[in-house]
Parts: sequence; structure tokens; C-alpha cells
Amino acid sequence: MSVTNPSRVAVVAIGGNSLITDNKHPDVSHQWDAVRETTRNVADMVEAGWTTVITHGNGPQVGFILRRNELAAREVHPTPLDLIVADTQGSIGFMLQQTLNNEFHRRQIDRQCITIITQVLVDADDPAFANPTKPIGGFMEEARAREFEAEGWQVVEDAGRGWRRVVASPEPRAIIEEAAIDQAVKMGWIVVAVGGGGIPVVRNAKGELRSRYAVIDKDRASSLLAVQINADLFLISTGVEKVALNLGKPNQQLLDRMTVAQAETYMAEGHFAPGSMKPKIEACIRFLKQSAKAEAMAIITNPENLGRALRGETGTRLVMR
Repeated sequence: MSVTNPSRVAVVAIGGNSLITDNKHPDVSHQWDAVRETTRNVADMVEAGWTTVITHGNGPQVGFILRRNELAAREVHPTPLDLIVADTQGSIGFMLQQTLNNEFHRRQIDRQCITIITQVLVDADDPAFANPTKPIGGFMEEARAREFEAEGWQVVEDAGRGWRRVVASPEPRAIIEEAAIDQAVKMGWIVVAVGGGGIPVVRNAKGELRSRYAVIDKDRASSLLAVQINADLFLISTGVEKVALNLGKPNQQLLDRMTVAQAETYMAEGHFAPGSMKPKIEACIRFLKQSAKAEAMAIITNPENLGRALRGETGTRLVMR
């Protein structure tokens, strides 16, 4: 690679559901098709001069592994949650880097993508550990949920759809591999990192890292990473082309641009659903407020419109003022 000291750096956060575009066909071959589509859009950004760090969700993939644990429980040992997050960071990272490197080869772009398995520091006394709220795995009958409860899991009934296990979702405090990611970006590598929000870790009395059973919000961790590596752009690739007010109502309004103050007002008015658009807006606000760059920007759009959003033709842009 000949690129050094890239002038424009973007953190691009893609959802785990972006890898499964058809719930009736969640198998790996169809995930490859979805990844190829996503990486074509990212390659467009790189071709336009951006050095990108790609972060990704892993919710569906974690659910599949948990289900395999259940089905194979009588034959092999179960995979603990921290290793499941590490496994999915590796497998999804591999898919992204292979398809992206193939795209670079096809276009004769002198770049290469690598994956960094990432740990994220959380506070051992984060209040979230006392109140787990993040559902993981599939839905189940109450009797099966009580069996998991007896094993030490916390379980909740989910809006009449069945029972699910829940874990804590603590605040990300630091990206353990931040220096390595930052150095790789400065050298021009395209990096996949902070998959699934990162593997949650705390430091023990000796200062050693130890995993905690938790799930970190991917957008929060991505926002933190974007701040730490001084990114120019934080781009969230999700299921909608633009952010909307009064979503699904006759007076729905699509937004082209928001300042931080406007976004905070809209949140206070209840426009953004928790567990859906609200955490994405919160992550963008955090990035903009903490960024050292006055011209920093955040964009929310869907994968197929990344290029158009970068050109200002669509998507929702968030700016400080």
C-alpha cells in the first residue's frame, strides 16, 4: 500500500441484520451475498478517498450460536458469551475483509482490509449489571426460560412474543485496541473492528483484563471509537434511507439535516424509538459533542445509499451546529 496519513477517516457502522436481508434465508450463502453488496458500497467510499473503519452488529449471529449450544448441549460443551462475541467478530470480519479485498483487487485499488478482534473496557460497577435489559438468543416458552433461570441467566417475557434471556448492556469506556486500530488507519489499512460492540472486559485488582457476560451497544462503541481515532465522519448504515419524525404516521417527515440541539429536542419529544433509532441518534450526538474536529459530521442512511449520502443527495446528516 502506498497510502500514508490519510486525510479523511470514516467509521462506518453496519447492523448485524444488514448481513441477513431475507429472514427466510438466513443461511451463510445468503449472508455472503449481503456482505458483497455492503462491501461494494464501502469500496466506493475508499475509491473516493476515504480510509474506513468498519464496525458491525452481530445480534442474529449470536442468536444462531446460542441455539446451536442448546441443540448440542448433550454432545459438546457450550460456548460462553464472550467467546461467542469473539467468534462472530472473527467470522463476520473474515467475510467483510475477504469480499472487500476482492473488490479492491477487481478495481485495482491499492488498499487492504484487516480485522482486529476488539475488547472494550466497561466499569465493573456499571448500574447495567444490576438491571440486565439486552435480549439475546431466540424466543422460548416459559418452562424453558425457567430452566435457563435456574442455570443463572436472567429471563424476561418479551411483549407477548415469548421469553428471552437478557444480559447487561454497560457503557463502553475505552477501546482496548485503540492504539493498534489508530496506527493501522494512519498507515492506510481498512480496518474491521469493535464487532458486536466489542468483547466487554473489566480490570481486576491486578490490572488484568477479564471478560464480563454482557453485550455493548454497537453504535455506542462505534461512536467512542470514532472519537478516539479522531474520525471526520461517523456513518451509521441501517434499514432506512432517512431518519423520520412521526414515523409511520400521516404527518411523517423525513429529515435531511439535524443539528445536535434539534436532535436532542426531537428525542425529548419521543420521536425516536428505544432499541431502534434512538440509540443511533444518541451515538451520533456523542460523537459530535466529543469530537475534536469542528467540521465532524454524522450520517444515517441505508447500505445502498451510502454513496449518495456522502454526496449530500440523501440520508440524514447530523452536525454540531
